[in-house]
Amino acid sequence: MRRQAIPQWRTLCLVVAALLVAAPVFSAGFGIFEQGTKAMGMASAFAAQGDDPSTLFFNVGGLAFFDEREFALGATYITSTEATWTGNGALEGLEGEQEDLSEIPPHFYFIQPINQKWNFGFSLNAPFGLTTDWKDKDNFPGRFISEMASLTSIDVGAHIGIKLSDTFGLGFGILGRFSEIELDNRQAATLIPGAPPFEIAKVHLTSDMDSGIGWQIGVLHKYNNSFSWSLYYKSKIEIDYNGEAQFTQIPTGIPPLDAAVGGLLPFGQKVPADTSIEFPDMAGIGLAFVVSPKWLIETDFNWTGWSTFDEVFLNFGNPLLDTRIEEDWEDVWNYRLGVKWMWRDNGEWRFGYVYDETPQPEKSVSPLLPGANRNGFSVGYGFGGGKLTWDLAIMFVPFDERTTNNQQDGFTGTYNTDAWLFGLTLGF
Repeated sequence: MRRQAIPQWRTLCLVVAALLVAAPVFSAGFGIFEQGTKAMGMASAFAAQGDDPSTLFFNVGGLAFFDEREFALGATYITSTEATWTGNGALEGLEGEQEDLSEIPPHFYFIQPINQKWNFGFSLNAPFGLTTDWKDKDNFPGRFISEMASLTSIDVGAHIGIKLSDTFGLGFGILGRFSEIELDNRQAATLIPGAPPFEIAKVHLTSDMDSGIGWQIGVLHKYNNSFSWSLYYKSKIEIDYNGEAQFTQIPTGIPPLDAAVGGLLPFGQKVPADTSIEFPDMAGIGLAFVVSPKWLIETDFNWTGWSTFDEVFLNFGNPLLDTRIEEDWEDVWNYRLGVKWMWRDNGEWRFGYVYDETPQPEKSVSPLLPGANRNGFSVGYGFGGGKLTWDLAIMFVPFDERTTNNQQDGFTGTYNTDAWLFGLTLGF
């Protein structure tokens, strides 16, 4: 009975791995590309403009074209209006709902000219984040995969831009990424194969605030007064995560089972685990067209190299516990279209649309991350008077309905998610 009452240690490994895999998972399904409100109003189709300090994020090549010191400080408020799961197949009739999302990733940019050709830039932003946090945790059917998963990250960058000619700029930057992850779920054990399992433990997993280094490069060519184009590349960033798990026993009401669980699971202890995660590289091209003195249109194509993320190795320092998990992600693109209307000398309206692909295959869609393709629709307004500018933007992001019939844990169902983003940036 003792062997049957205790879940396989491999299950623990998979749970801890899920915590540490959450870093790249969130960067695709819940990546935050909205790192400047002026760009956000155009659905972040902005790489070929370079007229705002947020170019340090969208295309560092735009840094070359600034001729005076500039600051930009702002944040994006992200909330959800729908985030639900409805079971199908063997889980038909069951359902779950996430807590209302409320995240406020900040951004800050500073640009300082060095001389007529060289500029320096500093950036701080949060390109990955958000949380999946399910309501009614004691009854949510997916609690054995994830009750709550959270990723926090901050990128800090130092950049140099050089104006190679009056129309051609080159930029280069070093990026440091600081990230931590947290995950809660439940564990169960089955006494008799095919019988309902007993809930035996709560598991709380955390990682340290770990870090990695990467780089980016970009070019911006203002071909003439009517057309500009850009290219950028951001390198992979590898982070070595160190984590630990803490277990809290849930009494089953069966004394022999509770005693067996208490004797074999490490309650009151911290179980160490570590892994190495490689955030994917990114590249993109932007094309901007000035169609009249008052109208500009830009279209951007951005690629993320997720095909390198095919597995994750979790190291416990014990060959019996070490685990290798297949993920099989795919490279993805997002496509952005933005329009800017200069309706008066110190004010302009912006409009945008984005289609963003998910790299996540059906087999790994779960309560930890219910990823899906998504659309985004944005509108923004900017005002500049004197030395102070401000920008406002709103974006609505409906995710495509995602149904799983062949999920690797057997947790099949349909996910529906909608989100709203509100941005504000002050420049001076």
